[in-house]
Amino acid sequence: MEKAIKRYFPIFALPTLLAFTLGFIVPFLMGIYLSFCEFTTVTDATFVGIKNYTRVFTDPTFIHALWYTALFTIVSVITINVFAFIIAMLLTKGIKGTNFFRTVFFMPNLIGGIVLGYIWQILLNGILANFGKTLTFSSSYGFWGLIILMNWQQVGYMMVIYIAGIQNIPGELIEAAKIDGANGPQLLANVTLPMVMPSITICTFLTLTNSFKLFDQNMALTGGEPSNSSQMLALNIFDTFYGRNGWEGVGQAKAVIFFILVAIIAVTQNTLTREKEVQQ
Repeated sequence: MEKAIKRYFPIFALPTLLAFTLGFIVPFLMGIYLSFCEFTTVTDATFVGIKNYTRVFTDPTFIHALWYTALFTIVSVITINVFAFIIAMLLTKGIKGTNFFRTVFFMPNLIGGIVLGYIWQILLNGILANFGKTLTFSSSYGFWGLIILMNWQQVGYMMVIYIAGIQNIPGELIEAAKIDGANGPQLLANVTLPMVMPSITICTFLTLTNSFKLFDQNMALTGGEPSNSSQMLALNIFDTFYGRNGWEGVGQAKAVIFFILVAIIAVTQNTLTREKEVQQ
């Protein structure tokens, strides 16, 4: 059986490998090359060196979008994980209707980002209308609107991961801690949190990358208004590439920088949280 698998493995793997190469590797490498070019289509690209990257860091909209995205990511990662963990703790206490509540909290994650953006735009603008404001009144309104939207969408998904981690804690370990006199906060700090560190690693990674790459919800909720002040990095790249004539190469350079930033942040976060798992 093993000989047959080794013999026919290339045949079964080749279609997937070919699709991955054509759909990801080739466009990715072409994108890196085009970031050093001026172009309108891939057939008329002219190499210009690092000119596009120079224009990126002199573009005030990009710098603002970078800091706006960083702040949004910090707030959303903290709030999503805190709320998800609290709900997971409550739903593992054996309260009545636990399965129903798990389903209800998870359902928003099944709705697409664009749809969610427009739904929350209507809801939040309806509330703000009572005060003579809209989400596009200032960047802070759009910021907190996105925070509310992301929490509503992501908390249920992260909750499921935390529930799985909490339920995997050996009952004997909890009983032993109680016998030793550990109270609620001590049990949480010295038993529960260390034992669910793998779940914390996964949830932090997912919320961090999802928040930093946010596009659909940002586009639907505020569209970057007013005056691009609520524009996050992904939307800024899209707007640069498709909305500014002659800036296609700059938009491509922004996309390469964006990829590098996400990769560095994701690897750093994953390394730090995994070190915590080892220590525990």
